[in-house]
Amino acid sequence: MRVLHVGKYYPPFAGGMEHFLADLLPALHQQGVHAAALVHDEQPHRGGQWPAADTDLPIYRAPCHGRLLYAPLSPAFPFWLHRAIQAFQPDLLHLHLPNTSAFWAMAVPAARRLPWVIHWHADVVASTIERRLALAYRLYRPFEQRLLAASRAVIATSPPYLAASAALADWRDRCQIIPLGLDPARITEPTPDARHRAHALWGDSRFRILAIGRLTYYKGHEILIQAATELSDSRVLIVGSGEQRPRLDALIQSLQFGARVQLPGFQTDADLTALLASCDVLCLPSLERTEAFGLVLLEAMRFARPVVVSDIPGSGTGWVVRTGGHGLTVAPGDAAALARALRELHADPARRALLGEAGQTALRERFGIGPVATAIKTVYRQLLSH
Repeated sequence: MRVLHVGKYYPPFAGGMEHFLADLLPALHQQGVHAAALVHDEQPHRGGQWPAADTDLPIYRAPCHGRLLYAPLSPAFPFWLHRAIQAFQPDLLHLHLPNTSAFWAMAVPAARRLPWVIHWHADVVASTIERRLALAYRLYRPFEQRLLAASRAVIATSPPYLAASAALADWRDRCQIIPLGLDPARITEPTPDARHRAHALWGDSRFRILAIGRLTYYKGHEILIQAATELSDSRVLIVGSGEQRPRLDALIQSLQFGARVQLPGFQTDADLTALLASCDVLCLPSLERTEAFGLVLLEAMRFARPVVVSDIPGSGTGWVVRTGGHGLTVAPGDAAALARALRELHADPARRALLGEAGQTALRERFGIGPVATAIKTVYRQLLSH
């Protein structure tokens, strides 16, 4: 069985969708599925990268010239899709959406001859925050629906997301729910040097609150910053880079937090791991269904860290926490409720430990990449047997 995945990017590009794909391909390979991926090159001026002929997991990186409204700009993508199909000879395509370049599967004859599985990571949300996306989705939706109509199977990542997705409403009969998964072995224990750097960032704070994610419109980092006004004797680190940084910096300055709330920017994997391993709680305060699942919640399970998460209607974030039993949920956008939940965990170290242990169990039994790869392989078998 040979499967070509079509995604947005691939590590070293940092993102939940990308890390999931990087965990999934080796897990499928271990189960006898020969997997490859066609993605966009994260380096705009490199001109793409073709994998070595003898690699077990070929990654084809098509040239990309930046992004427009979060969508990669890659005019050469259809040619790379044709070449990758010729080189890899897949039995089926596994398309990871949202991704405008996946639409080229409808135009490339070699792709049209293959069956497709669509992995539905998120709707393109008609955002009430990022208004430009509402107009963009009017242009995107016809292509999205044609792609869904031509698919043979659709994988949704949680029951709430599938139930709330207007885009999937006409295709429920071909949808299956398989959560995202994580390979805990990929996230190694932090090195002594990384632990030292993490300790320097945390300082002598008694309660360490960590948020990880791109500094972008739907992540709700401003809500966490507002909540921090009620969290004395705590330090908040919001790790990541993005277009919202100047706005968040200004908010932190206006509230005169000093060192209590910091934006340490992009961190290497080693330093990010050390911060996650040394925090007291991970916070995911996102505001909209663009936050469809929250792979970072599984990374918190890896280190037995409890979480406080926005229970976004129609998103999988709250479902992950309820299924994993490793944290608390609050209404999105409610800084006072977020502060109360964080204070509750601050005051109860024993509860934090119990929640962390529950998360580790959930990662082993439900959200590990092995069970997820097995479920996806079953979808492939069903599709190819018809």
